[in-house]
Amino acid sequence: MKDSLQLLDYSAIGIYMVLMGTIGLFLGRYVKNINDYFVGDNSIPPLGGAISNFMSLFSTFVFVAYAGIAYEYGVVAILVLWSSVPPALIAAKYFAHRWRRAGLITPVQFLEARFNAPVRQILSWGGIGFKILDSLVRLYSIGLFIAAATPLSLETAILVSGLIVVLYTVLGGIWAVVVTDAVQFVILIFSTLILLPLSIKAVGGLDNLALTIPAHFNLFNGPKGTPLFLLGYYVMVLIKYNGNWAFIQRFYSVRDEAAGVKMGLITAVFFFVFPVVFLIPAIAARSYIPDLADKEMAYVSMCLRLLPEGIMGVMIAAMFAATMSALSATYNVVAGVLTEDIYKRLISPYALGRNLLLVARGSTLLIGILVTFGALYIGNFGGAFEANKLFTGLFAIPMAIPLLMGILYRQPKPWGALVTIVAGIAIGLILNQDKSISWEAATLLQIAICILIMVISGLVPSKDPAYELRVNHFFKRLATPISAAEKPIVNEAFMRSLKYLFAIAMSTTAVLFLTMSLPSIAQLSGQLSFGAGIICLLGAAILWVQAKTTDKNKIPVLPKPETMTYQEN
Repeated sequence: MKDSLQLLDYSAIGIYMVLMGTIGLFLGRYVKNINDYFVGDNSIPPLGGAISNFMSLFSTFVFVAYAGIAYEYGVVAILVLWSSVPPALIAAKYFAHRWRRAGLITPVQFLEARFNAPVRQILSWGGIGFKILDSLVRLYSIGLFIAAATPLSLETAILVSGLIVVLYTVLGGIWAVVVTDAVQFVILIFSTLILLPLSIKAVGGLDNLALTIPAHFNLFNGPKGTPLFLLGYYVMVLIKYNGNWAFIQRFYSVRDEAAGVKMGLITAVFFFVFPVVFLIPAIAARSYIPDLADKEMAYVSMCLRLLPEGIMGVMIAAMFAATMSALSATYNVVAGVLTEDIYKRLISPYALGRNLLLVARGSTLLIGILVTFGALYIGNFGGAFEANKLFTGLFAIPMAIPLLMGILYRQPKPWGALVTIVAGIAIGLILNQDKSISWEAATLLQIAICILIMVISGLVPSKDPAYELRVNHFFKRLATPISAAEKPIVNEAFMRSLKYLFAIAMSTTAVLFLTMSLPSIAQLSGQLSFGAGIICLLGAAILWVQAKTTDKNKIPVLPKPETMTYQEN
């Protein structure tokens, strides 16, 4: 057993960091305007968007907070994490086509047309605040993981991790987020697949594990398995994820409605399959390390005990991957709101081109620095899982409900949205102070009141003809399918360059797995790592051949008109 990383582990992490930085630098060359920076020119492919969605909504938080639940209560942690599946399915069915047809650059841009300017500004500023708080928890989680596996202090681990994410996100924009997400997805999945059989073997197989800790194989074990908790948590996640700016951004960054639906369905499959892979090792830890003092360290403790030198470094890189994806997505979409909904709307309405791109990159840098230093204080809120629950209950629900009901229904009025935000946060604060009310009951009550306020506002007729005209125009657009002229031009040169970039990144990943497997090639862990490297190498070869043979004479797609803009005076 190792207590910390070795030289070979640090080499693996170093290779990974260089790879991420190179991708950011490469893609930064293709960013010419804020549409490229925040929307990817509506050219994000469904599979790439689904991977990015998956990576953006997961983070090391899963391997810390959910691993702690898995260690203490068992497979119920998987059931809790499956709360991510319904939001993706509902997004595919009800939201995907609406987000794409709205023609957005930011997820709150439509609110001025749908409601009014105050609603847009309040949700812009409030949403920025919440996304910063949410990111603090994610960065704190990776800091915990790294501090447990290295000689670094928690504070140093947080600072180093945070600054690395900022650097490549500032450069490459949304394409850097999506491309690095895809590469990080490969590293994360193969790394966790290496640990899975090692964990099962270490405890004598799943059958033996079930005999040793039978209660841990009850889907409804412990307080997190009660029907009321699951109902509250599932409903909360349903609203939180569909109101998540990065989640929304992926849907309006694809080519058309069909691509958005496909992306939502693929995302749901990822959310269903991979929680099992991620959390079985933490359940096995209960049998393998029964006296673990800090339950949230279950996953990292299994890594330290079962992974040999080199491969442990790859696993740390995978943990970086999980959190860097979530943070980079947040930094990009929040910078979009700062640039488009606040700077351009309030400060410089006629700003264009390079000026806006400079503001966008500066906003990304500012958000990243705030999150990096703010994460140092998350420990004061009772740990990662509790902090996440607290922030979500207070802010995410009251701000997501007007956003979602606003794009689904024409009836709710602007005053309903404003009252929902204020009353929802106030109710959250009051209920969180009352220890006699359970978190589950408080969450469901808060959600019910917020929805009720929006419904009541929809029953009150509007006396503003201009508002009614604006709303009718907005919903008419949502009911109109994307035309061929609105779909993006296929930039074949850029797509070929992307394939070459992916091929090189996959080759580097292959070298990472192959090299790190050699010192332990006689062991199962080394053999699994070697197999992962071979698969990555084959994938790189296929991508390279595809790029070489791509037909340069595809039928061109008609240019799309300018992105939809609202009456912003």
